[in-house]
Amino acid sequence: MLVRWLRAAGEPTRLRLLALCADGAWSVSDLAQALKQSEPRVSRHLRILCEAGLLVRLRHGQWVDYRLTEGADAASFVRGLLAQLDRGDPVLVHDRGSARASAAAETQTLAHGAESRLGRALAELVAAGGLSAPLEAVLVFGVSHPELLESAARASRRCTAIAHSRRAAQSARAFAQRRGFSCRVLRATSPEVLSETDLARAGEAFDAVLLDTFVSGDALARMLEQVRRVLTPNARLWVFERYESLERSRERIVEHPLARLRRLLGDAGLRCERLSPVEADGEHVLAAVARPAAAAPGQVSGAAGARA
Repeated sequence: MLVRWLRAAGEPTRLRLLALCADGAWSVSDLAQALKQSEPRVSRHLRILCEAGLLVRLRHGQWVDYRLTEGADAASFVRGLLAQLDRGDPVLVHDRGSARASAAAETQTLAHGAESRLGRALAELVAAGGLSAPLEAVLVFGVSHPELLESAARASRRCTAIAHSRRAAQSARAFAQRRGFSCRVLRATSPEVLSETDLARAGEAFDAVLLDTFVSGDALARMLEQVRRVLTPNARLWVFERYESLERSRERIVEHPLARLRRLLGDAGLRCERLSPVEADGEHVLAAVARPAAAAPGQVSGAAGARA
């Protein structure tokens, strides 16, 4: 494994990429801009580093970022290697500055152009499903569709959003400022799941939760179980999932996507009220609205107890 790591890291461009990704998560365009190389060339170097286990590729909504692996041994190897570099080296300083400038410019572009037909369709669906004022507190996990964030903020006194990445959080804040609504935007501790730490930082029981993120399988099941514990007794939960990701075999029996999503909700102690297909921008999404089936042990208490 050590030889594989050395082969992957022992090339000037890849060493510069590791130095950047050790400082944060960056898109291919950010990295290409920083290194003044073409995106296809940078992508090839990133693929080698990912295959060696030194970097990880993270998808969140419409963005893909690269960052240093969380594997203890590989991360320790990279940091030990980078400790031999002079952080004041003009090339590395220029790389960091260029990457940050590219990310800032892209954030402004996203803030002004992230709206979509799919986002508007989902916002209309949640409004029809009962997301309307006056709600006390609403949580949005994932900010892939800013229309949903705006709907949640305007329907509640307190809106909290948890973004998958630094980029997504910056974009969400910029969008909220431009549209004139208030929402506290936190950055997730993990880009793929809703963690206990995230829920503790959010800090209260919620009258509505929107899972504006496309996850499937065990990750979705865990997320539903976690969210169930922070719902007030009469709260509503909205879940959005790509239709094709729900199509899989289970114990040699093909489970229909609608049945599978109902089952996942039921397993988490949630009662599905409505399932609606949504098609826009080439996406086929299944949207579900659910409520807590019954009080569960360890569930966060209702509004009166949680806000006393």
